[in-house]
Amino acid sequence: MSENQYKIEIKNVSFDYIDKKTKFEALSNVSLQIREGEFVCILGSSGCGKSTLLSLLNGLNKAKSGEILIDGTPINGPGINRAVVFQHYSLFPWLTVKGNVLFGIKQSGKKYSRKERNELAQHYLNSVDLGGSANKYPSQLSGGMQQRVAVARALALESDILLLDEPFGAIDPRLRLELQELVSRLSVENKKTVVFVTHDIDEAILLADRIVVMEPARIRTILDIDLPHPRVRDELVKRDEYEKLHFQLISSFYDHLTETIDTEVVL
Repeated sequence: MSENQYKIEIKNVSFDYIDKKTKFEALSNVSLQIREGEFVCILGSSGCGKSTLLSLLNGLNKAKSGEILIDGTPINGPGINRAVVFQHYSLFPWLTVKGNVLFGIKQSGKKYSRKERNELAQHYLNSVDLGGSANKYPSQLSGGMQQRVAVARALALESDILLLDEPFGAIDPRLRLELQELVSRLSVENKKTVVFVTHDIDEAILLADRIVVMEPARIRTILDIDLPHPRVRDELVKRDEYEKLHFQLISSFYDHLTETIDTEVVL
């Protein structure tokens, strides 16, 4: 990849959902460039198109118009250069914790001996603090632990790009904070380009290098988050920059809500 080329380029992308005779515009002429190693949060309310955008990045859906490029090459479907973590854990219940991570290693397509695969699986489980749970099954783990396994399996793919779709939405607040800090640390250590979908303003500020704020079907604004990593929530909330960013993001949501209400009143 050349010095001036972006890792991910989203160019004038539109996408519709069609159900019988009804058409819903999920994305309209969306463009975004993401640099290698950047952590980008896609922030917005439910139904604004953020998860649709992630599904297009993953190759599960194809844009109606426009294109998405990775390292200058158009996406034509799912690929091992992108690893995904969903909100619901999506682990294989018939495999052990280690077996789930081994699956990720095998999917990477890289040639490892059996011994090397087992060592790598243990390494990734250790990285998410689950080294002692290798032989357990997903049903024996809490929700937060299962999501740690999902992160370990995604890392085991050794993909350049990590896509996360509200991965901590169903987890209690204490564990959520632990997992946020874990993903932030691991993404830096493993030099990943990350696209993280969320509707949580605090989560976005804690994690992102840039926050892309979406309104229905469109990007409303993009904010640079010029705060040093690693970020610790208790320390972050005391900073003046945090208060300013929080206010900007809340104002953006309220401005959109006011515009929507005003339009409905006029109509």
